[in-house]
Amino acid sequence: MGRYLMAAVLSVAALLGQEFKLGSKVDDFALQDTSGGAVQFASLRGPVTVVIFISTKCPVSNSYNDRMSAIYKDYSQRGVKFVFVNSNSGEPLQEVAQHARDHFSFAVYKDTGNVVADRFGATVTPETFVMDATGTIRYHGSIDDSQIVQRVQENRLRNVLDAVLEDKPVTAGETKAFGCSIKRVKKAS
Repeated sequence: MGRYLMAAVLSVAALLGQEFKLGSKVDDFALQDTSGGAVQFASLRGPVTVVIFISTKCPVSNSYNDRMSAIYKDYSQRGVKFVFVNSNSGEPLQEVAQHARDHFSFAVYKDTGNVVADRFGATVTPETFVMDATGTIRYHGSIDDSQIVQRVQENRLRNVLDAVLEDKPVTAGETKAFGCSIKRVKKAS
């Protein structure tokens, strides 16, 4: 069964054109800030970098707004850099900017045409990727194990960040991210 699941994951990754995978290095890419200006990922990276795909409309992503803010507050003080990305085609830049102003104390970037989501193979919101100082992806998956905060038993992203910051191995490099699907632009065939 594991062999078939892995084949399905690889097929989806190939379909999406995924370049950035667990254990691979992340190259530079461009995003838009909420005023429409171009921003290079290289200028946002740090010794540990987290890329989180989020949404303005997804109830699952929005149920994580407070948790994402708490993680940002706790770990940005420890030198972790966060790049929050909205790749949904139905969520225009103005909506992303308003949502960020209403809910967050951090920047949110727009991935027009879901190019960056495709390179990461991101499929849902919220979905996280953690890179170490070399730019290597050490974790891909969910923030924790339950949309309902009272039911959380495993704080996956926090555990991974603690391990990476302490230069320890990440015990579970990949977990299943859950949430709403990223609404992609239709690609010309």
